[in-house]
Amino acid sequence: MAQVEATTERIVAADAETVFDALADYSGTRSKVLPEQFSEYEVREGGDGEGTLVHWKLQATSKRVRDCLLEVTEPRDGELVEKDRNSSMVTVWQVTPAGEGRSRVVVTSTWQGAGGIGGFFERTFAPKGLGRIYDALLDRLAAEVEKK
Repeated sequence: MAQVEATTERIVAADAETVFDALADYSGTRSKVLPEQFSEYEVREGGDGEGTLVHWKLQATSKRVRDCLLEVTEPRDGELVEKDRNSSMVTVWQVTPAGEGRSRVVVTSTWQGAGGIGGFFERTFAPKGLGRIYDALLDRLAAEVEKK
């Protein structure tokens, strides 16, 4: 089994605090900016950053649906970590200043991939597919925070 990693980033025309607060707002903004690949979204504990427990299903491909139950931590300023209780997937959101009124958002998901030929295809195609999903999420996030 090999580790699989998908990373996406974007510059958003809003300050880092505004962007981070929107990402950490699981009971409000986050549910509004999720693209159609996410379903059954439910905040089970907390709802704002550290201590949040959130559930969703992620339709990664037409045949692959991940049932995710994520524990959220904030190990550092500007960083959210979502650890899935149902798999080895960990997603890290980093928000840093990128000039006047702008911020850089980087999202990285890692997980232990399958072995064999299935693992080869997962390592080859899953990062691109997940990258497209996160690109859509970041587009929607930017639209949400830039209108404020």
